[in-house]
Formats: sequence, C-alpha cells, structure tokens
Amino acid sequence: MKDQLQPFVRYLSEERGLSRSTIESYERDLSMFFEYAAGDGLTLPDHVRKHHIAKYLLHLKQSGRAVATLSRTVSSIRAFFKFLVLTQVLTIDPAVHMETPKQEKRLPGVISIADIGRLLDAPVPDTAGGVRDKAMLELLYATGIRVSELIALNIGDVNLDMGFVRCMGASGKERIIPLGRVASGSMNEYVGAARSKFAKPDREENALFLNHLGTRMTRQGFWKIIKKYARESGIEQQITPHTLRHSFAAHLVENGADLRVVQEMLGHADISTTQIYSQVTRSRMKDVYDQTHPRAK
Repeated sequence: MKDQLQPFVRYLSEERGLSRSTIESYERDLSMFFEYAAGDGLTLPDHVRKHHIAKYLLHLKQSGRAVATLSRTVSSIRAFFKFLVLTQVLTIDPAVHMETPKQEKRLPGVISIADIGRLLDAPVPDTAGGVRDKAMLELLYATGIRVSELIALNIGDVNLDMGFVRCMGASGKERIIPLGRVASGSMNEYVGAARSKFAKPDREENALFLNHLGTRMTRQGFWKIIKKYARESGIEQQITPHTLRHSFAAHLVENGADLRVVQEMLGHADISTTQIYSQVTRSRMKDVYDQTHPRAK
C-alpha cells in the first residue's frame, strides 16, 4: 500500500488542488494506518477488508484519540481507497460504506443572568460612546442576533414605536424580533441623541451603529467594545460577541420559552441546532442542584 501513497498525494495536489497542510494530514493518517495494517500482515491494498478498517478505528478510539481525529482518519482512508478504485488498482472499495464518527455538539458558552446584568450595566451613558455601547449590548442580548447582523443594521431596520428589529440572516431570510422594554429605552436614547454625535454632516450614512469616523461599526470595533466592558465588569469567564447570542437563547429556554419560537428568533434552519440550549439548561440544573440540595454531595 505504501507504493500507492505518492501517486495518491500527487492526485490530491494536481487533480483536487488541496492545500499542502491538508495533504500532509492525509499522509500522516495513511502512514499510521499502513503501519498498523502491516502488523496484521496486510501490505497489499486488496488484502484490506472493511472489518480491518473498523478494527483500526477501534484501536484509535481505545487509544484515546478524539472524535475529530477519528473522523479525519476515516475521510483519509476513504479517499485513498476511492483513488485506488479510480485508478483501477482495486475493483472493490473496502471503505466505501465506512461511516464517519459523529462529533458531539459542544455546549455553547453561556454566562449567568447576574453576569449579563453586570455586563450590560458596565457602559456609563454620560457620553455618546457610552450610550451607543449600551444600546448595542442591550440590543444584542434582547434579540440574540449575530454580531454580523448587528453591525449590518440600518436605521430603517429598527421600529422603536412598535418595539421590533428587522434582521436579514446570512441565508437572505428576514426575521422580525421583538426588542423588549429595556433595549427599546436604550435604543431610543441612542437614536434620539447620541447617534448624531458620530454622524458626519458631509456624509450620508444609513448604518444604525456608527464608529468615531462616522462610518458603520466593524466586527473588530465591536469585539474591542465587548472585551472592554467584560473586563470592567469583572467577569472572569471568556466572553465573545457570540456569548450574548448563546446566553439569550439559553436564558429563554431556561425560563420556559418554546424551542420553535427560539429557533425562529435565532434564524436556525433546523430545530436540532436550537435543541443544544436545552442541554445547557439541563447542565445548569445539575450545577444548581449540586450547590443547593443538602444531600447532593
């Protein structure tokens, strides 16, 4: 099998145009598989059967390899044997129906309602910048929109009289999301008084949130803002702009919101993506139980 590795590598580079780092990953995965197979007396491609590959994957799993490593290894082996069939070295592909191990969905980073309160109260609204920053943070937590959607908002996308924001997702689907009393109040203060302090008289700008140059707020700019207030509020947990989106969803589910409604507000195409927040709630429930029940420990 080792004799077929370099022709396979050339195929990946010249025919499929894969990057050098990706090709090196294929090489490492296959070299390890060849070494293991040789230990079982499997040196020729037509010696390998599906159960041999399954045995190797079990060996990796028992060795403590991560699911991501197993998935990549399956992809490497499948691509290799598919190539051998393509080049007529083999007539039967032993890896054709090998399933890729499913990676467990990682629970999203969520901060407590108390920490959210400290974060949202951190901006001091005695300057235009403080008013703007509070409005952005309040809006993000009130609606669960992505930071890319936040900075893409235009003036006409927010209806403060009716209390909703119109958001366009990456797929082009429009969502109408309620704002809530606190976020509406912060937005009224920003739009009514503070935004004009950033706008330049010689430039027409439709963006809702402006930076000091009078242009649309950037992702990098907002990243610096949220990091600043996380630090000032003394929150030790790592916070990103997406943390507010995750916390928005988890806190809704924790307080009894219907998953379908949360799915609609988040703009998830599949309910299974939203269901991850139920796992967060169950995880928090266990923590609360352990900390408060007299016979939990």
